[in-house]
Amino acid sequence: MQFVMHEVLNVVDEFKALPKHADLDADTLNAVLEEGGKFAAEVVQPLNLRGDAEGCTLDKATHEVTTPTGFKDAYAQFVEGGWAALSCDPEYGGQGLPLLINQCFYEMLNSASQAWTMYPGLSHGAYEALHAHGTDEQKKTFLPKLVSGEWTGTMCLTEPHCGTDLGLLTTRAEPQGDGTYRVTGNKIFISAGEHDLAPNIIHLVLARLPDAPKGSKGISLFLVPKYHVKPDGSLGERNPIFCTGLEHKMGIHANATAQLSLDGAIGTLVGEPNKGLQAMFVMMNTARLGVGNQSLGLTEVAYQNALAYAKERLQMRSLSGTKAKDKPADPIIVHPDVRKMLLTAKAYAEGGRAMAMYGAMIAEKAHHHPDDKVRKDSEEILGLLTPIVKAFLTDNGFAATNHCMQVFGGHGYIHETGAEQFVRDARINMIYEGTNTVQSLDLLGRKILQNQGATLKKFGKQIEALIAEEGVNEKMAEFINPLATLADQMTKFTTEIGFKGFVNADEVGGASVDYLRVAGHLVFGYFFARMASVALKKIGEGSTDPFYTAKLQTARFYFARLFPETASLMRTARSGVANLLDTDAALT
Repeated sequence: MQFVMHEVLNVVDEFKALPKHADLDADTLNAVLEEGGKFAAEVVQPLNLRGDAEGCTLDKATHEVTTPTGFKDAYAQFVEGGWAALSCDPEYGGQGLPLLINQCFYEMLNSASQAWTMYPGLSHGAYEALHAHGTDEQKKTFLPKLVSGEWTGTMCLTEPHCGTDLGLLTTRAEPQGDGTYRVTGNKIFISAGEHDLAPNIIHLVLARLPDAPKGSKGISLFLVPKYHVKPDGSLGERNPIFCTGLEHKMGIHANATAQLSLDGAIGTLVGEPNKGLQAMFVMMNTARLGVGNQSLGLTEVAYQNALAYAKERLQMRSLSGTKAKDKPADPIIVHPDVRKMLLTAKAYAEGGRAMAMYGAMIAEKAHHHPDDKVRKDSEEILGLLTPIVKAFLTDNGFAATNHCMQVFGGHGYIHETGAEQFVRDARINMIYEGTNTVQSLDLLGRKILQNQGATLKKFGKQIEALIAEEGVNEKMAEFINPLATLADQMTKFTTEIGFKGFVNADEVGGASVDYLRVAGHLVFGYFFARMASVALKKIGEGSTDPFYTAKLQTARFYFARLFPETASLMRTARSGVANLLDTDAALT
């Protein structure tokens, strides 16, 4: 993390242009992350395996949920340590640190226990939505409690009959004439929707007003607390929003994925009537970046565990001759395919970390840079990267955790090793907060084709600058040449898919998933080339730190073994949609 922050992204210099972060120094950032790492490792990680086995328990008589043993105490330590407030606005009790630090801290928390981390993680999204769209009264009442972590937050979108297609939702909100609304309906799949970690939960609920237009243009957003809040800030009566069931999922067992019933629960409007999606998308985009970060955390921890196991597990001899002559067999790390699986996970973690940290850095610029053009450009590029972070990192995370479980062999299927839990936890990340297909459609259809590729070209200029700078460096050729080739191909590829989509919109649907993976590799290739450039310069200056040698070896593996996937992806995307849609006989 320090390598990416200080040697690749140079965040301290980048933040000097932002008045609120102009005085930040590397030592402060490093110290916060060191302490954050200790909290993740010492407080949260010991809960992961036990929490998965124990799960959450619902008392159907009281509608209360009990989280696994130790979760509540760990959350109390989280609040006491001020961790909830890291990157929040000082006006509401926050510490005002960059979002980048929060991103890094949460990556470590996700490595420690994704299920536990989702409780405070969703609260940060609720904070973002209220901070952007809440009324002064809502901000005054609820933001200090969310910032401190004393209360938690959720987002309530999905209903039994509607998931991604929110235009179908039927939860209704009846105005009471006093500025409040009675909200009635049923929500499902609500992560952290009910628990015992905090005395109050702030639900952000999508619902329809009586005169709302049909479809997504008729959705409003409401703040519905579990307990009413009195004028003095103390808790009042219970609001009728109750947990009626917990989903029995394949993963993240320790996070309460709740079914919620609202029976005239009192709420207040967030943002404007019938424009709830605009407000909710602040939270959803934060959540999408957060989900990518979840899989990044799982990728890293699965890799660390598999690497340690591969160094110790003895099986067979190396094909090229005995390597551990003092032992009855060689450790499995000598076998090429074991190394391929380990390096795949390592490369996905390192590429994903660079992409995610870059996204957090430009998010800071989008919010706080004094130059209007820089703010707009940063927001545009962040919008381009958001679906890639969510989909590419979660697809890669599932592949990586699968590889790491395979390294464990038969022991990988045994709960006590932890390997199979990482796989189960990683699988859900590809689905929620908008399935990865939805992210692909968003990237290709909205973020790229809707403005004729202008945003892609904007990011492409950064790639072109790196190619121009390093193109004459022979030592960089193995990294720059494939990146330059793909950058050139990407323009033609995008244009071709765009023309096909203009004639038949289904062509976009048929190509989008493959397209996103190509785009993901383009971004990864850019950052791996940047990381390789830094490593080569350090080695050229005389550094003997094996860290830099490791970076070069990982980059070489990535460009040789993973990056070439782009060729087959472009070929399948170009094959057209007919082989998908002209298949009625095959799908009878």
